[in-house]
Amino acid sequence: MSEEVRKPLNWEPDQEVGYTVERRPDGGMHVTFTDSSHETLAHWRDFALEHLFGSDRLTRNLYDLRGIDNVPEEAIQYAMEVNSDPSARNIRAAILVSSEQVRDSIKEIQARTTFNTARIQIFTDPVEAEDWLSRPLSSMV
Repeated sequence: MSEEVRKPLNWEPDQEVGYTVERRPDGGMHVTFTDSSHETLAHWRDFALEHLFGSDRLTRNLYDLRGIDNVPEEAIQYAMEVNSDPSARNIRAAILVSSEQVRDSIKEIQARTTFNTARIQIFTDPVEAEDWLSRPLSSMV
């Protein structure tokens, strides 16, 4: 995807929050979390909802949660809210985890949001996550 047609990311680095966002070469986002504090989660929620507002096409996102050890209930609630947005149906999200506790939390989010949700797969290997994300987006519809 050329730089001229890339969707703006509308995210600025903020040292007060524990996540970063980069634009993926395929136009999706690579989100990396290093903490799950209230400030981080609230900031991410606002960013994610704003980003979904303009979502009009199929998108591949990679969420790297390997830097966190647990997913607090607040994070589960925010993720369920974002995943319930009708625009989330346009998203394929690979979630990288390093613990069973985080894996179980992601499975809980999947189980509790079943309408118009993103297609989510959980991985421990970044290569496998990228392979899954690289599959044709047409297989999502």
